[in-house]
Amino acid sequence: MDDVGDIAMRDGDPRGLGPVTIELNRTLAELLARLCVELETDDATGVMSRAIGLLDLAQQTRRRGGRLCFINERGEVADVIF
Repeated sequence: MDDVGDIAMRDGDPRGLGPVTIELNRTLAELLARLCVELETDDATGVMSRAIGLLDLAQQTRRRGGRLCFINERGEVADVIF
């Protein structure tokens, strides 16, 4: 396996279409665990997929010149910034 940062990719899969192994530091592991508890799931991969999907949506929107926002219960708007 070749290491690319903290992501190890399988040889023979240069496009990254197969499974990968990701090593999380303690802070990220604790954050992931906390989110799993809050979401009442033991599917850590699903939680990471949702988070990466949100980042991808924000990036796509930004590339098109748009903005992605959260609106709270009082109607206040906050831009998603990465």
